Amino acid sequence: SAPAYTNRCGAKVGLGKSEDAIKDCDMATEIDPKNASTYYNRALAKHGLQDYQGAIVDYTKTIQINPQYVGAYSNRGVAKDEFEDYQGAIADYTKAIEIDPQHANAYINRSKVKLNLGDYKGALQDSNKAIEIDPRSAPAYTNRCGAKVGLGKSEDAIKDCDMATEIDPKNASTYYNRALAKH
Repeated sequence: SAPAYTNRCGAKVGLGKSEDAIKDCDMATEIDPKNASTYYNRALAKHGLQDYQGAIVDYTKTIQINPQYVGAYSNRGVAKDEFEDYQGAIADYTKAIEIDPQHANAYINRSKVKLNLGDYKGALQDSNKAIEIDPRSAPAYTNRCGAKVGLGKSEDAIKDCDMATEIDPKNASTYYNRALAKH
């Protein structure tokens, strides 16, 4: 049955067996071409294989079937970011936030894109909101550190990097941002 293939596809994605997952999702879409979860799972599998264009196609199909599918917008934004389609990524993160204002990862990812674009004030706002939602998010503190470095607030930036390393001591970008703040 289609739900069985969809569920098995999702499980295989979780196990990192993306190629096998895609086969199950392909079977599920043949049986039931209107199941948003099937396309979403297949998009995740393609994303895992770094087939970002294929992932975008399936995230888009997910959204066509279910326009309120927050994860599809958020993850499509990540895939667009990989193509340096920053405005497209921002639009997808913004839509995810409109649907679910408590979606911390959408704020974190939008903040990262804004950092890449040099929009430090916007990145700072998004990082602040992500931290408000999830005070233990190392990426949110890392992004806020980067935004503060960009705004010339080095001492405050170092505090955020210290918090990020306390939460996740293995995040290399935090150490990079802290080095920028110290120089």
